[in-house]
Amino acid sequence: MHYLDHAATTPVLEEVKDAMLRVYEEDFGNPSSVHAYGRRARELVEDARDRLAAAVGASPAEIVFTGGGTEADNLALKGAASKLRGNGNHIVTTTFEHHGVLDAIEWLEHQGFEVTRVPVTRDGVVDPAAVAAAVRPQTIVVSVMAVNNEIGTIQDITGIVAVVRKANPNALVHTDAVQALGNIPVDVHAWGVDLAAFSAHKLGGPKGVGALFVRASVPVEAVIHGGGQERGLRSGTLNVAGIAGFGIAAEIAAKEVYEKTERLGELRDRLLEGIRTAVPDVVVNGTLDNRVAGNLHVSITGTDGETLLLLLDRAGIAVSTGSACQSGAVDPSHVLLAIGSDKDLAKGSIRFSLGRASSASDVAAALEALPDIVARARKVG
Repeated sequence: MHYLDHAATTPVLEEVKDAMLRVYEEDFGNPSSVHAYGRRARELVEDARDRLAAAVGASPAEIVFTGGGTEADNLALKGAASKLRGNGNHIVTTTFEHHGVLDAIEWLEHQGFEVTRVPVTRDGVVDPAAVAAAVRPQTIVVSVMAVNNEIGTIQDITGIVAVVRKANPNALVHTDAVQALGNIPVDVHAWGVDLAAFSAHKLGGPKGVGALFVRASVPVEAVIHGGGQERGLRSGTLNVAGIAGFGIAAEIAAKEVYEKTERLGELRDRLLEGIRTAVPDVVVNGTLDNRVAGNLHVSITGTDGETLLLLLDRAGIAVSTGSACQSGAVDPSHVLLAIGSDKDLAKGSIRFSLGRASSASDVAAALEALPDIVARARKVG
């Protein structure tokens, strides 16, 4: 098999496996316990908090561990909106966010909040001026993702924060940075955001653990209640093994980001050149100039994405039709529709996403298989 779906999830790094195994075998204590086992578990949690904070430009006290990126998004949006409801009831987001954001905001809308969804350009880029125009005196939260999870386009978060601050200094800015860490340099304080969500399994860590950056003094209401862990913002016994693995994965990802970007950019360009040779009418979704290096999202006329995916899978090539969180969905990607893609063309879309383990042989295998697969898919379509 040739794995070209790193935006969905990544192989767990050996260093991460080793750290997690030690927790399972030796350091299995509850970090809330006061005895030696508990203290050791707490040390591992705090060590991971230090590593993650350093990787994203935060202080350790600003990191809250969660059960994943979606939970982090929900805590940020629901928690901030609930806390600030006395200041206003308006939320701003975009039309192509991850469903962890879109669905949380839709839930808030049902609770009486008013929502403005800012459109994006054909290139898959959010215009900061459009965000600024949507901000009102009653706006309490603005949420714009740092990197789109399907088409990989990078947003000007620093610019968006600047215009939001000018339009309404009291509005909080949240970013879903799940696809950012490990793919671009991340510095939440340089960005100026108040809240940022991260996930371990996108960068060589385990599934089921994430984190929310909460800038010091930013008000957030807890969504999960219980024992008061994580400063009362996320109750529940901590996943020590997962958190320990997350810290190591984040540290490695931050150190390798520049080398990884250069290497994957070359592989991605080779893949695109080969696809264009085999399928001249292929359409690239989103700008190639401002996207993460490992992402290539294309539409192939006269095909169905699910058919392409299944045929590629039979040939030993693992790709995606879009967000893995939406697997099984029949409707065209909301991201592609948001950037103005034709519905029929959007249905014939696949995402190649390269990662740390990707090699030239993976790209060669995909290019060797693709011409016959496209021809077969067009016959079916």
